[in-house]
Amino acid sequence: MGTATLITFIVYLIGMLLIGFAAYRMTSDLSDYVLGGRRLTPGVAALSAGASDMSGWLLLGLPGAIYAGGLSAAWIGVGLAVGAYLNWQFVARRLRVLTEVANDSITIPDYLENRFRDNSHILRVISAFVILLFFTFYTSSGMVAGAKLFEASFELSYTQALWIGAIVTISYTFLGGFLAVSWTDFVQGILMFLALIAVPIVAVTELGGWNAAVDAVGQIDPTHLNMVQGVGALAIISSLAWGLGYFGQPHILVRFMALRSPKDVPKAKFIGIGWMVLGLYGAIFTGLFGLAFINTQDISGLDSFGVEIVSEGGVQMLADAEKIFITFSQILFHPVIAGILLAAILSAIMSTIDSQLLVSSSALAEDFYKALFRKNASERELVWVGRVAVAGIALIAVLLAGNPDSTVLGLVSYAWAGFGAAFGPIIILSLFWKGITRNGAVAGIIVGAATVVIWGDFLSGGIFDLYEIVPGFILNLIVTTVVSSMGNPPEDIVEEFEKARTR
Repeated sequence: MGTATLITFIVYLIGMLLIGFAAYRMTSDLSDYVLGGRRLTPGVAALSAGASDMSGWLLLGLPGAIYAGGLSAAWIGVGLAVGAYLNWQFVARRLRVLTEVANDSITIPDYLENRFRDNSHILRVISAFVILLFFTFYTSSGMVAGAKLFEASFELSYTQALWIGAIVTISYTFLGGFLAVSWTDFVQGILMFLALIAVPIVAVTELGGWNAAVDAVGQIDPTHLNMVQGVGALAIISSLAWGLGYFGQPHILVRFMALRSPKDVPKAKFIGIGWMVLGLYGAIFTGLFGLAFINTQDISGLDSFGVEIVSEGGVQMLADAEKIFITFSQILFHPVIAGILLAAILSAIMSTIDSQLLVSSSALAEDFYKALFRKNASERELVWVGRVAVAGIALIAVLLAGNPDSTVLGLVSYAWAGFGAAFGPIIILSLFWKGITRNGAVAGIIVGAATVVIWGDFLSGGIFDLYEIVPGFILNLIVTTVVSSMGNPPEDIVEEFEKARTR
């Protein structure tokens, strides 16, 4: 990495830490630390939700999958775009209202306990356990992405790169909590968007224009331009099913809860979906035209960037497909711009890790520590418990990410399925059906999470190649509905539900 690139990169990191310090001075209680006092504007909420959602997957995982497998890997993007739209359209406003009506709930476990009047705390504890389990894997995926960035950019070993990336992200999340996370995500979302637009445009220009770029890809491998080539029905269903995950992602749902008003939802939806669709296009075209660029342009200087090229059936490929965006950033742009683009990749990674760490720390502080051990804990005490939890969870995630062969997409898909199957049906039913009960919710969460673990870890082949979120989501929906139908919710819960619906 050149001096100019390095300086640009460092300036960005310092800026993120300054935002964390500013938010630290505005964080006085647990509601501020976990939910920012419910005062996010539509733009901040939308870009924060998008940035924390897409993570390094959008700049590393998806371009890498398209680069290696062609447009057949784009079905995931279609499923995500549809799922995100439905989430904003049907969940955002209702969740914002009902979480406030339900005793001003500030976390998802907090909301579920208040929504169902669960004085036993079993729903809160189970929900918090699921959050900690799957967020540890999710956070680990971000650590892997960060390590790949630092490894490729600074010529560090994988282990050194892993620890540097982790320390930077932990620092501002530890300091500023939700406000720091949301403000940095807003900046990072803008940076990611500009990077995803700029890289494919410059790449296409270098290849001689759109038609020349498409023709070059077709001559190298015609199947790369075909979305259905070699893709079975199960694979398409599995890819589209990623959209189901949105309804159960705590780090996205909490942005809906933090909006300053339910009236802000339409504007936030427009900003968020627009950002997402254009970003997905940028990621897809980066991967697609990466194949043409590596095989038709002069790449003799790539070894100076630590990029390894291998030959597969006469076609030149990056040894690690997930580094195609990093490679483009370094070889196509002036060192200062390259530094900004590399900062955009780190933005994508940090914006998700910080959100995951924050939700996990709130689960430990609010849903374990306060609920089970220190009911009278002060707000300041809970904030510091949350901060210590951030460091502890991050450490476990770093240890899980220690394998250099780990893939960002693989780790993300497992955690995404876990949250979607465990919480998705419960969130939807809790917002639209007054007949759902506490017992139904408990049974559904357990069945959904257990299905993902069993299906993903112990079953393979045949119908079991279906993405585990599909059976997990369906079984959760069935079990929750059946168990809830065996009893009736208390009258005060029904009245609260009707009150929220009138708002």
